[in-house]
Amino acid sequence: MSVRSLLFTPGPLSTSLTVKEAMLKDMGSRDHVFINAVKDIRNGLLQLAHVGKEDGYECVIIQGSGTFAVESVISSVVGEKDKLLVLANGAYGERIVKMAVIHRLNHEVLRFDEDAVVTPEATEAFLKDHPGITHVACIHSETTTGLFNPVAEIGAVCKKYGKIFIVDAMSSFGGVAMDMKSMQIDFLVSSSNKCIEGVPGFAFALCKRSELEKAKGQARSLSLDLYDQWAGLEASGQFRFTPPTLSLMAFRQAMKELEEEGGIPARELRYKSNKQTLDEGMTALGFKQYLKPGIQGHIISSFLYPSDTGFNFERFYEKLNKRGFVIYPGKLSRANAFRIGNIGQIFPDDVKALLIAIEEVLKEERLKM
Repeated sequence: MSVRSLLFTPGPLSTSLTVKEAMLKDMGSRDHVFINAVKDIRNGLLQLAHVGKEDGYECVIIQGSGTFAVESVISSVVGEKDKLLVLANGAYGERIVKMAVIHRLNHEVLRFDEDAVVTPEATEAFLKDHPGITHVACIHSETTTGLFNPVAEIGAVCKKYGKIFIVDAMSSFGGVAMDMKSMQIDFLVSSSNKCIEGVPGFAFALCKRSELEKAKGQARSLSLDLYDQWAGLEASGQFRFTPPTLSLMAFRQAMKELEEEGGIPARELRYKSNKQTLDEGMTALGFKQYLKPGIQGHIISSFLYPSDTGFNFERFYEKLNKRGFVIYPGKLSRANAFRIGNIGQIFPDDVKALLIAIEEVLKEERLKM
């Protein structure tokens, strides 16, 4: 009998049985039930960001992983005469830089250390010195480490200087209260398999319509053309290319379950409880965190390797995996660390079970902290 796995990762995540069951019925892409589900999802996602079509905002669903949607936005909305500033303090900011290079976008990069947040002060100083910047991209929850960048404050700076603000909220949207309008975000990107607790298959961009409309005809990719994807959905409710039907039906169920839980405030509280339980337990076991407490988000935590030279992460990972707990390797460039996610269909009791398993493995490996 196989052990049920709990995913303590930044996504894909553990999902409820009812979300999985929503994928059991085959669904045609032109089925009116499916088209209505897509409409409900698009409107519902805007509501979660505290905006709506009546406020001048649109939701565009993109087939593929979250990176597909980020690239769709970056390669569609930054025109030939525009210039993008990427604020980078981790692997996901650097991924946007790579997109800018591949698509040959005019761009600049303002880098910060992996254990430091992007600051509005440094952003403002850079914009003063580089008046040609038109667009600014920033990661909200940088899952390289688990820190939260102050996107509301950065958004205020962007608007002060008349810049278009693009936010990758991949691992945070749905698990953190975010008001697009008050945070002055023009494009917010996330995906189906993060805090809303759906399964992989698609991502989405929440867009200020007036800025989205400027992207008409300037995309650098056919399949990632953000404007054309939106125009197609608006015209017929259908996708230009084959949609991930079952992922979308699962996501509609996941959105219902988010509402039943009490919305984003309740889910945020559960995730914070998970993190508190995890942090207290890992500290008791002798682990040290990579980040200072003041800049940590509650989505994922980075823990430094034990000082014991006998520690082998691959063996540690496999032994936890066999016990039904899946954690995540680190992506740090300057330190050896691993990551444990606090999101998905997991609860404080699940975290306690993980901690027991970690203690067992430490004893089995005879590791000293």
